Amino acid sequence: MTPTAIMQRRYSTKAFDPARKISAADWQELENVMRLSASSVNSQPWHFLVLESDDAKQRFARAGTDDKYAFNSPKITDASHVVLFCTRSTLDDDYLNHLLDTEASDGRFKKDDEFSAMMDGARRLFIDLHRHDLKDLQHWMDKQVYLNYGSLLYAASSLNIDAVPLEGIDPVALDAEFGLREKGFNALGAGSLGYRAADDFNAELPKSRLPADEIFTRL
Repeated sequence: MTPTAIMQRRYSTKAFDPARKISAADWQELENVMRLSASSVNSQPWHFLVLESDDAKQRFARAGTDDKYAFNSPKITDASHVVLFCTRSTLDDDYLNHLLDTEASDGRFKKDDEFSAMMDGARRLFIDLHRHDLKDLQHWMDKQVYLNYGSLLYAASSLNIDAVPLEGIDPVALDAEFGLREKGFNALGAGSLGYRAADDFNAELPKSRLPADEIFTRL
């Protein structure tokens, strides 16, 4: 499929077929995409809680949607897989040094060479800008996780897998249910993936987007 065809195929799935499951090979592809997704200064401030078992998805629904977001519960329990996107609660020195060590071990540079120091300095420059000057570090980290969201949705469609991003969840309750804050993470949003049900009304509706001449300015 062309990139345009992939985007035309993608839509927000409103009902999943609980009998259909994503293959292990396809799911590995999607995990690879999430791991390889872009982030500002390679900060990678994310963690993914992957729910595959019925028990795990029921647990998510009971804590995260069954109350005021009950309309989203079937999108959790009927999906093949659910990803809870989490943001790190901090970018401390230990984590930044871990990133630098990982980049060195992956061959991007030699540890403690000039380029290593430049990379570390540039990353800390932007992080400290958001931490101290703009005072929006958590919001900035959340933005990086949303980049990952987009990568996953595009990749899923390329594999003929259906998906829906979900902000209608209770992140505070999910933090508590899965002990996320104690692990240094905060729930941000979810993505449900699988295959559309035959009665999903949204599957047959035409896609609606603003016209190109309204949203592009070409200079």
